[in-house]
Amino acid sequence: MIQPQLILLREGTDTSQGKPQLISNINACINIVDMIKTTLGPCGMDKLIHNGRDVNISNDGATIMNLLEIEHPAAKSLVDIARAQDDEVGDGTTSVVVLAGELLKESKQSIEDGIAPQVIIKAFRSALSVAMQTLDNLCVPFPKEKDASHEDLIRCAETALNSKLINTERRFFAEMAMRAVTTLDDDMNLDMIGIKKVTGGSMKDSVLVDGVAFKKTFSYAGFEQQRKKFDNPKVLLLNIELELKAEKDNAEVRLKDPKQYQSIVDAEWKIIFDKLDKCVNSGANVVLSRLPIGDLATQYFADRDIFCAGRVAVDDMNRVALATGGVVQSSLNNVPAEVLGSCQLFEERQVGAERYNFFTGCQNSKTATIILRGGAQQFIEEADRSLHDAICIVKRAIRTGSVVGGGGAIEMELSKVLREYSRTIRGKEQLVISGYARALEIIPRQLAENAGHDSTDNPQQASPERTT
Repeated sequence: MIQPQLILLREGTDTSQGKPQLISNINACINIVDMIKTTLGPCGMDKLIHNGRDVNISNDGATIMNLLEIEHPAAKSLVDIARAQDDEVGDGTTSVVVLAGELLKESKQSIEDGIAPQVIIKAFRSALSVAMQTLDNLCVPFPKEKDASHEDLIRCAETALNSKLINTERRFFAEMAMRAVTTLDDDMNLDMIGIKKVTGGSMKDSVLVDGVAFKKTFSYAGFEQQRKKFDNPKVLLLNIELELKAEKDNAEVRLKDPKQYQSIVDAEWKIIFDKLDKCVNSGANVVLSRLPIGDLATQYFADRDIFCAGRVAVDDMNRVALATGGVVQSSLNNVPAEVLGSCQLFEERQVGAERYNFFTGCQNSKTATIILRGGAQQFIEEADRSLHDAICIVKRAIRTGSVVGGGGAIEMELSKVLREYSRTIRGKEQLVISGYARALEIIPRQLAENAGHDSTDNPQQASPERTT
């Protein structure tokens, strides 16, 4: 008797498994790597990605991987690798994807030769352990002198910028990245470095503000009458709305006598004026709020020689609080002098076609702002990504306190060590570790190919002697 077929999975479910599926997954990853590996290094090419709406031009590995909209489930793991590298280190996103693809290619050869995936993984972990020990022996610590260590940090940032669009001014931006990171706290929270983008001008017009700068917020009548520069101002930070609002949506008032209407209007005006008086009595010269500051409050502050700005972005407000030492207030019933921030200079300046508010000479100075300039929006966006990579590299270098050689040198040395190590062991693992060593050579080989050279050429060949 024929048994009926049991259906355990949803219709259309793919149950492929075994060696053919492994090779299929590896091939999908290799196809992705082939698309991105030409962007590696200082001679790598930029990719233009058009998704039907926007056009992006970049050679940043994580950006390209995110924009590709990859659907293959195995190939998506490469996107996760690039994101993890971008979050943890900042730079090297293309390198890790290319290296992962080459390791998969070597694994494919081992699988076709009949080696079990478990053996390959065990050998890879053994090779990783040897490579990490070798890295610890090869790393060069930073000098203890502050000026010398700063120079090394600048060189690290220059290396990160060498393959970017702004490489012609890499020294200028590397110094900017180093100074920005060294102003932060010990936790080095990169959210405390604000990057603002203003179209127009040249790259050299970009500035690093030792403090906070943000774009002028939406303003009401009376704003132009306010003073735009204060020396040693007191800064009041609020999370309070300072404007009259129609309460028809929030409350209902029923009157028995029309004369009572005026008392309700007077009560609303009294509430807003009480808030404004408390702001003035606090002694603040600059009032910032996350919520709107209406035209009544703007004119009120202008008449009393106080600058105000409403609808300040949350990240800008947090950086102002950290830099000036102020505390954001959600009530004006008690505003002691301790909650007011301070700085040496507040002023509003013109930056390109925009107006920016600058807080400089802050007492804590644990935050910085970089204002990027450039001729086109695409250029500035790529400069932003490049500078973020440089900043992350400086942070990572400070944390580790040491560096290794670049340009494929460290990969070739690790490949040499692993080849020697593979000869000391027996069995199938020897072949896998030898493949791991070959995979490391992809970095210098791809750098040479992207530069237009033949990676198998020997540059040490002597030139023939001239004869007379």
